[in-house]
Amino acid sequence: MQYDVVIIGGGTAGCAAAYMCAKRGLKTLIIEKNIHLGGAITSGLVIPVMHCGENQINTEFYNLLVSELKNFGGQVTYQGNSGWFNPELTKIVLDKLMKEQNVDILFNTTIDNVKINYPCINSIEIKQYMLSTCNDTIHTNNINLSGKGILSVYIGAKYFIDATGNCDFSKLINCEMQNDNTEFQPMSMRFILSGVNKKIFADWILKLDPDRSVTTVEEVDNDFHFSTAYTWDTDRQWALADIFNKAISENILKSTDCNYFQLFTIAGMPDSVAFNCPRIIEKLNPNDNFDVSKAAMLGREAIWRLYKFCKTYLPGFENSYISNIADELGVRVSNRIVGKYIYTIDDLKSGREFDNPILISNYPVDVHSNKKNRSTCDRVNEYQLPIESLMAKDYDNLFVIGRCLSADYMAQGALRVQSSCFSMGEAVAKYIANNV
Repeated sequence: MQYDVVIIGGGTAGCAAAYMCAKRGLKTLIIEKNIHLGGAITSGLVIPVMHCGENQINTEFYNLLVSELKNFGGQVTYQGNSGWFNPELTKIVLDKLMKEQNVDILFNTTIDNVKINYPCINSIEIKQYMLSTCNDTIHTNNINLSGKGILSVYIGAKYFIDATGNCDFSKLINCEMQNDNTEFQPMSMRFILSGVNKKIFADWILKLDPDRSVTTVEEVDNDFHFSTAYTWDTDRQWALADIFNKAISENILKSTDCNYFQLFTIAGMPDSVAFNCPRIIEKLNPNDNFDVSKAAMLGREAIWRLYKFCKTYLPGFENSYISNIADELGVRVSNRIVGKYIYTIDDLKSGREFDNPILISNYPVDVHSNKKNRSTCDRVNEYQLPIESLMAKDYDNLFVIGRCLSADYMAQGALRVQSSCFSMGEAVAKYIANNV
């Protein structure tokens, strides 16, 4: 079984890469560990896609996704940002887009082995579990019967793209990783409450909080859309501070639950609100399964407390209920590869220009901390990222896209957002198509 491009990971960057590769006539396969595409948007409930300036490049796939979701009732433009998506409808639309370009997809699949002829990757091995012993035709020319009902299928490609978000494929083949991975941003676990009277809450929060850099309300297509936030940092006067303090005194919340609180409305869900919290402040390693498991349980415990808080203290939430908890943790940074170029915070802040820029952004350097007043959100001028930061140093036919790109810790804090990940995927697809 031979492809031009195999993409491991069907999240934001991976989907953009797959669609644009296939559109340019390349035989393309996505290997995805879950049973749907979308990654952080769908599994992690990470909405909205953050706006990253007026001069972004490599946005064809993103703009198409916006248009298709709009047709499905799953997108709204609010506060000048077109990235307000419905996570469930995004699953359907991504399937549709991949099907239209004949992208092959293997869901519920992981890689078991890799064949290498250094400095190139030749093929990968996956396991397929047969549901019966009937004589079905197997569409591969390289099969090893490794056990009853189990087939080892070998898939070759000219190029491979690690879009796992965690360098899972790159680690499997012993790519060099950056060695400063002892410092991590805190993980989060998002959730959705439904049964919310959004008009009641919108009217209340508009009167409570006049700070329009924190609280926004807008009526779009006969539906109320809003956002508001609170953190335990003391850099501003938070309108919700007294309410959170009261909830702590009445044992509804723990003090740690107040470290970060943010909510948004959702396109196509007229009675639902999404939460960018809880942020889990325990120092946990997103590369350690025990730590990840602990974080998931701590996150769900905190969600229950935040749910009771909303029902008790926020007008319009009296009849709300938990309708969705993210299937995966929100991981801001984990592994990062060593690429042909390691992009630095100095490159970013100086606005250094490159011969082959693959994105242009002005998203701030956004690095979360588990300590009060230690998070960073530094606004910057426009910056570029070179294609070489997506090329693995160790292999000639491997690209790494998404949050695990070749960038230092602080620069990655600006580049990890979905808008930039879409551009990374599209840019790599164009690069491969021009060089295949």
